Amino acid sequence: MSPLHTLVLLSFLGGLAGSDVEFPPNFKFGAATSSYQIEGGWNDDGKGPSVWDDYVHENRVKIKDNSNGDVAADSYHLWKEDIKITKELGLQFYRFSINWPRILPTGFSNKINKAGVKYYNELIDGLVSAGVEPVVTLYHWETPIIIHKLGGWTNPLIVKWFAHYARIVFSLFGDRVKTWITINEANVQCDYFYNSGIFITAKEDVFAPFLCNKHILMAHAHAYRIYEKEFKPKYGGSVSLANNFLWLDPYISNHEELAELGREHAIGRYSHPIYSKKGGWPPVLEKVLLEYSLKQGYKESRLPTFTKQEKEFVRGTADFYGVNYYTSNLIRPIKPGEDPGYFFITGVPELNAILVHPNNTWYGALDILPVYPLGLRRSLSWLKKSYGDIDILITECGFSTAGYDLNDYKRTNFYRDHLEQVLLSIKADNVSVIGFTAWSLEDNFEWTNGYNSKFGLYEVNFEDPKRSRTPRNSAHYYSCVAKNRSLNVTSSCIDSSYNSGDVWLAENGGKSLNSEIILTALNIILGYFLF
Repeated sequence: MSPLHTLVLLSFLGGLAGSDVEFPPNFKFGAATSSYQIEGGWNDDGKGPSVWDDYVHENRVKIKDNSNGDVAADSYHLWKEDIKITKELGLQFYRFSINWPRILPTGFSNKINKAGVKYYNELIDGLVSAGVEPVVTLYHWETPIIIHKLGGWTNPLIVKWFAHYARIVFSLFGDRVKTWITINEANVQCDYFYNSGIFITAKEDVFAPFLCNKHILMAHAHAYRIYEKEFKPKYGGSVSLANNFLWLDPYISNHEELAELGREHAIGRYSHPIYSKKGGWPPVLEKVLLEYSLKQGYKESRLPTFTKQEKEFVRGTADFYGVNYYTSNLIRPIKPGEDPGYFFITGVPELNAILVHPNNTWYGALDILPVYPLGLRRSLSWLKKSYGDIDILITECGFSTAGYDLNDYKRTNFYRDHLEQVLLSIKADNVSVIGFTAWSLEDNFEWTNGYNSKFGLYEVNFEDPKRSRTPRNSAHYYSCVAKNRSLNVTSSCIDSSYNSGDVWLAENGGKSLNSEIILTALNIILGYFLF
């Protein structure tokens, strides 16, 4: 039996058979990128500097390969190639982000860069002409450097500055863009950047992550209300934000209460104010953080309060839920003398907890992202349980490899396994999942990992001045699933070399094929019992 036939068999072992391997009619397939990671043209045609432009130029040694995003995949000049490969894949939508200072070079509304507007107009028009829906993110971490130096997301004035920017972008492109993401991964911007201190902020400021948290929610809400009042009546689009969903399971069964508190800390802080019926912070977490702050000697909670008016203003400001899913962790209490480190890499200091990678997982090029497909299904089920029958769009999901390699069988397996969990969520758990977005369309500048980590369905040759784009095996597989709207794919979807069992085994760490089948089947069956 070939590995490809085994992939199909795994679907049957997981409880999916016949029509169950087919995606619903309203389900959409897409791929995503972000502006700084692919565009290049960092100072072309009047673009202003972002915080990432400044950081990579001033701290080059902190990027693993001493690289930067000055050229990246050169999508500023090669945007037609991006449209071409998106169409080749047969995708319904392409999610990309707008670089704030490419539109507003000063960061403020006093100056609009016509060249930047022209670039995004051409990209959007090209996608529409190709029959691909543009899904646009307003902010994917490219804070204008001027605003960053004024305090960035810790300055409450950024709420209005972002709202002004959002209104301008809506007015420029709203007639063609029907799906908007305001903020990408607010928890990475707030919790990771501020807590780690290794990117763009100082970790000594313990209030910064929580100020950022509130200000981003308020900025998102202002953008939503602007669209709701001024643009939705004309264009009928939808608006949300995309949350990085770090799923947390208990380390042992009697840690479930801690795990739920961890979920509220990791996910609820960015969801509860919007999606819950009463708004505001998760009550149990609000109480714990107040107690923790008082024990530290502060006179008030590090988590800033919402006024009654603010709660009402933020509540309900999303038309769907955007999930960026990559990995899961286990959570347990710290042991005497143990340092929890910082959230969300090593632990959760505010909860006196440690994060641990699950057993029986595997890894790509990034050892901070253990592959755990079942966590995606659990995440989707938790959202339904917490906030009701909301539509969920998976706005990112992807796998990293290293080096140039078109035979990315691990990535192919990653997508198969995660798409299977999505189908189980839809058909077994009755969760309203409306789409899946592969991260990423093509290789890009992966922040401090530079070009060492590659997430692309298409391999980009960064040594080629033309930045040639070549489909990997995962691209063929994902395209086939998208075009056929089914996990039941045929061998013609995959390069013929995929039928080599030796290659498949090598790419899966030498595990026997039968053991891989059994482990996957057991994980899926276990999922049924847990639900």
